[in-house]
Amino acid sequence: MTLLTVQGLLVPLLGTSLGAACVLFMKKYFSIAVQNGLMGFAAGVMVAASVWSLLIPSIEQSQHLGKLAFFPAVAGFCIGMISLMLTDKITDKIQKNTQNENNSYFRKTTMLVIAVVLHNIPEGMAVGAVYANALNTKESAAFSAAFVLAMGIAIQNLPEGAIISMPLAARGMSKGRAFWGGILSGVVEPVAGLLTILLSALIIPVLPYLLSFAAGAMIYVVVKELVPEISTGKHCDSGIMMFTFGFSLMMALDVALG
Repeated sequence: MTLLTVQGLLVPLLGTSLGAACVLFMKKYFSIAVQNGLMGFAAGVMVAASVWSLLIPSIEQSQHLGKLAFFPAVAGFCIGMISLMLTDKITDKIQKNTQNENNSYFRKTTMLVIAVVLHNIPEGMAVGAVYANALNTKESAAFSAAFVLAMGIAIQNLPEGAIISMPLAARGMSKGRAFWGGILSGVVEPVAGLLTILLSALIIPVLPYLLSFAAGAMIYVVVKELVPEISTGKHCDSGIMMFTFGFSLMMALDVALG
C-alpha cells in the first residue's frame, strides 16, 4: 500500500477532527435556545447527508439493475431504520431505572453518535473502494481522483464532527472529552476504508446496501429524537432555523463536492 493511499484514508478523519475542534472555542454552558439550535443543525446536516451522500449514491451504484436500481436503497434504508429502532428499545431498557432529564439527553446524544458512526462507515468504504481501484490500475489519474473524493468527504465531515462534540459539551461534558468524542466518531472511516481495500472483492458489491443502511439509521434518529426536540417549546424557532441552515450547508457541500 502506497503512502498516497494511507494519506487519502486519513484525510476524512482530519475533516471530522477539525469540525470537532469547534467545541474548543465555544462557551462552556449553553442556553436552551442554543441547545435547540445545535440539535436543529445536527438534524439538518443528517437529513441532507442521508439524501445526497448516501441514498443517491446507493441508487447510482445500482444502475446495472435497471428498473430495480432502487431496490438496494429501499432495502438498506428499511433495515437501517429497523436496526436503530431495536437499538433504541434496548437503550430504553438499559436506562429504565434512571429516567431523568440528564439521562434523557444522554440517550438522545448516544443515538446521535451511533447514527453518525454508522454513516461514517460506508463513507470510509467509498474512499477505500476508489483507492482499491487506483491500486489496481496504478494510474496517477486514478490516485488523483481518489484524493479529490477523500478531500470532498473531509470537507463534508466538518459539520459532522461539530454535531457530535458540541451537543456533548452542551450538557456539561468537558470540552476536551467532547472534542475527543467527535474525533472518535470519525475513526471508523479510515478503518472501514482499509478493510475495503483488503476485502474489496467482497465489500464493494454490497456497498449500495451499506450506504442506504446508514441513511435509514440517520433518518430514524432525526425523526425519533431530534425533530421532537427542536419543534416544541418556546425556543423552537432557533431549532427550525438551524435545521434550515444545516440542511442547506450540507446540501451545498455534497452537490458542490460530489
